[in-house]
Amino acid sequence: MDPLSLTLVAGLVGLALGVSGMAAFRASEAQRLRLLYEDEPSLPDGAAEVLSIIGRAYVIVDAIDGVVRASPAAYAFGLVRGHTMVHSELLDLTARVRRDGVIEQEQLELPRGPLGQGTIVVQVRVAALGAEYILILADDRTEITRSEEIRTDFVANVSHELKTPVGAISLLAEAIDDAAEDEVAVRRFAQRMHKESGRLSALVQDIIELSRLQGADVVRRGKAVDVDSVVAEAVDRNKLPAESKQIEIVVGGSAPRPVYGDRDLLMTALRNLIDNAIRYSPEGTRVGVGVRSRDGLVQVSVTDQGAGITPEEQERIFERFYRIDAARSRQTGGTGLGLSIVKHVVANHGGEVTVWSQAGQGSTFTVRLPEMELTEDDGDSVGPEDTAAQGADRRPVKKGSSAAHEQGVKA
Repeated sequence: MDPLSLTLVAGLVGLALGVSGMAAFRASEAQRLRLLYEDEPSLPDGAAEVLSIIGRAYVIVDAIDGVVRASPAAYAFGLVRGHTMVHSELLDLTARVRRDGVIEQEQLELPRGPLGQGTIVVQVRVAALGAEYILILADDRTEITRSEEIRTDFVANVSHELKTPVGAISLLAEAIDDAAEDEVAVRRFAQRMHKESGRLSALVQDIIELSRLQGADVVRRGKAVDVDSVVAEAVDRNKLPAESKQIEIVVGGSAPRPVYGDRDLLMTALRNLIDNAIRYSPEGTRVGVGVRSRDGLVQVSVTDQGAGITPEEQERIFERFYRIDAARSRQTGGTGLGLSIVKHVVANHGGEVTVWSQAGQGSTFTVRLPEMELTEDDGDSVGPEDTAAQGADRRPVKKGSSAAHEQGVKA
């Protein structure tokens, strides 16, 4: 066979080998894809579409509790990490459903993550999905549960707080009746009754204020509010209790721009702050009320020269009915609701309230509220330099600053 024929035969053999190799590769690739497709979990018809629109966190696990599918919310809630169910409580539920074939439903409080003390309350429903999968549906009820707990605690606290003055008034009435012939005793019991009735009246009024806060719609019903006039009225309403303790209320600074909100609610909040300062200040001292405008915020600081508040107590003083010294609060007539009202009013107006205090150096409560943006049609606008000029006589009042306390006292 001549060389040309040999070359041709070799070429044909090589071509045949190449075609065979390509066919074998394609067959292998097809088999691999087929196996991969067969290994991909297949859900019952329509299940994926339903899960995508139910609006709840969901997790689907297989026969060995491996996570087949999970929604982003399930990862956000901390129910799933990687391809693993995190909480043993959920694994117990899936095991019972797998064993009994009965739908399980529970409300669980679970750790939010691997660190910290945060928890999440979820309503969980676990059911079989097809022949080999288990579906876990989770609905976040953390905020609802917390609100219910707060409401329940509030009702219980109100009941307890009302019992004290009501019971005292009842006992004093009996004492007056028994001592009808003793004029001195009657006068003494009558004074005590007057004090308890005042305490009861203050408590009822604070409860009414909290009720108003829950129904107040500051966004829709708000108006431009002149902070200076609100501060002046709040101070005026506290003149009598201040004079009874020979306490001087000193006001300094001004707010050139208004804030947006409910004037009555803001006045109530500032009145409560000043009233609180007067109640816990020694006789013959001063309460400072400082007003300033800075960085688009109106700041009102109320400073007393009382005993001060420990760091541990500062974390709780804005809670409803919390009292630093229950015995002293009874003596001063405090209801334990004043600072809670302040916090809610300020929050409803998009602001914040903070406290600086040290033992033996008094306390400074600072309210910050966003200013309204004035246009030329609203009146003369005040530039930053004018604001700075009007507030130049006062240093910034900041939480944790002793200078802030001193400045508030000198206001």
